[in-house]
Amino acid sequence: MEIRADAPAERLDAWLAASLPDLSRSRIQSLIREQFILLNGQPAKPRDTVKPGDLATIALPEAVPLENAPQDIPLDVLYEDDDLIVIDKPHGIVVHPAPGNPDGTLVNALLHHCRGNLSRIGGVERPGIVHRLDKDTSGCLVVAKSDAAHQSLTGQFAGRSTMEKIYLAVTHGPPNPAQETIFTHIGRHPVNRQKMAVVNPPGGKPAITDYQTLTTDPASRTALILCHLHTGRTHQIRVHLHHKGCPIVGDPIYGRPSKDPSLPDRLMLHAWKLSFLHPINGQRLQFEAPIPPEFVPWKIKTN
Repeated sequence: MEIRADAPAERLDAWLAASLPDLSRSRIQSLIREQFILLNGQPAKPRDTVKPGDLATIALPEAVPLENAPQDIPLDVLYEDDDLIVIDKPHGIVVHPAPGNPDGTLVNALLHHCRGNLSRIGGVERPGIVHRLDKDTSGCLVVAKSDAAHQSLTGQFAGRSTMEKIYLAVTHGPPNPAQETIFTHIGRHPVNRQKMAVVNPPGGKPAITDYQTLTTDPASRTALILCHLHTGRTHQIRVHLHHKGCPIVGDPIYGRPSKDPSLPDRLMLHAWKLSFLHPINGQRLQFEAPIPPEFVPWKIKTN
């Protein structure tokens, strides 16, 4: 894989992490240490400065086979071909193995369903994963089965010009105004490193969310919100709606406890629609994950 720099000078590992969102900065640094990344044909160092015109060459190592990783966990498949699979992820399932969640994840289910035929670019723990949904978020998620599809989809998620993601959220109170584009920078919370937060530039990264209030429920003081993402920052919708003073119902990190027994006991965030270009034939694909029953009381009011 080759990437040509076209931005002002910055550290190699930071530039690659921003250019390749599926590879974490720590994994990129590991690849650099193991000399799988060259800068202008020479072994790179994490602190190397990248200038416009520089060329980074990345040779991803073969993934180490997982033992007993495939698990027969049911999947709701919206679409599948030789290069990709789109699923309706249920809330409550983790996308890939991590500390505290060694198995029972979406990756384990995909390895079983796809018989191990997933892209290897994401490494041993994240085969095929080109984007993620939080554990308690439901809805559309695309996974790459071929390396060519993985590279194309990762580029589409990074560029956003051909990728469209639309979410539904139920919030505590309606936002003011009812419709707006939120444009902030999002970065790690300065105190709680487990959280993200709106930060002052040049800190963080630009984050853009269009939102529209579809309906409100005065009895529960909640609102159904449509969100259109133009960037893909960690916890972006959750952080932006919290920033607007209307956190998502059931959000254990950015929300607030509710004493209303009528409200669902889950994070009320659903990746409703997903659209992108097929990574091989260029055809426009559009998918819609059925609205979960927990959202029905609000959805009925929009008809």
